[in-house]
Amino acid sequence: MTATLIVTLALSVLIGVSLGLLGGGGSILTVPILTYVAGLPAREAIAASLFVVGTTSIVSVVSHARRARVKWRTGLVFGGASMAGAFGGGLLGGHVPGTLLMIAFALMMVATAAAMIRGRKDSVAAGADEATRLPVVKVVIEGLVVGLVTGLVGAGGGFLVVPALVLLGGLSMPAAVGTSLVVISMKSFAGLGGYLTSVQLDWGLVAGVTAAAIAGSLIGAKLTGIIPENALREGFGFFVLAMGVFVLVQELPSPAGPIVGVVGSAAVVGALLCRYAIPVCPLYRRRASVEASQPA
Repeated sequence: MTATLIVTLALSVLIGVSLGLLGGGGSILTVPILTYVAGLPAREAIAASLFVVGTTSIVSVVSHARRARVKWRTGLVFGGASMAGAFGGGLLGGHVPGTLLMIAFALMMVATAAAMIRGRKDSVAAGADEATRLPVVKVVIEGLVVGLVTGLVGAGGGFLVVPALVLLGGLSMPAAVGTSLVVISMKSFAGLGGYLTSVQLDWGLVAGVTAAAIAGSLIGAKLTGIIPENALREGFGFFVLAMGVFVLVQELPSPAGPIVGVVGSAAVVGALLCRYAIPVCPLYRRRASVEASQPA
């Protein structure tokens, strides 16, 4: 076993930890690990990430289902629409230059990081009525869009699905996280099917990374409730933001790459200072509004 493979497998544990704790973030970690550590080309890395995340999600959903945190009707409707979008995205992604895919992936990382750092409107989730009639048309449209993004760049799983299930499906946050894993698994395999029409995978490497990610998901399930969700989400958000800037620096030609590196690094530092040193920072808005809405 080479040193590169050992590092790849060790880092892959974080994929499962992220899925187990946050209900998302798997592809955000998987694609950079497979690209910059394992050395896979962009298209192969994205296709492999879809298998890894899809399989790990199936394992992770079991514990949520046992705790009645999975709303199967909503998940199957959203997941079915996502599968159609993901398969189309996978077909398209197999013919798009790898550099463009990685740039699109990096931009998705930055958008995901911003959403994670700002946080969710927990008051909306807490007040949601799970018995509310499912808005099938809205859920199908959202599923198609999310599936297309996932199939194309291998990202945009849980951190797009969870808010959609809360706002459109009317689910509580725990139910949205559990249900999102059903959706992620369905659309991941659909996107993989699209990619396999034009790429070939090293299934030995994929199996090893998947096993490590599954082990990580079990660790994540154990850590649930021990690590505060807000602190974990924000810390992971800043890490994803830094990784997104790193990918852009690697993929953009000079002088755009170095310029993005300087500007992006300043943005990360500014976000940290704003979050932890400025009381009126916009990063506080959602949380402050949630706290203000709660009764004393």
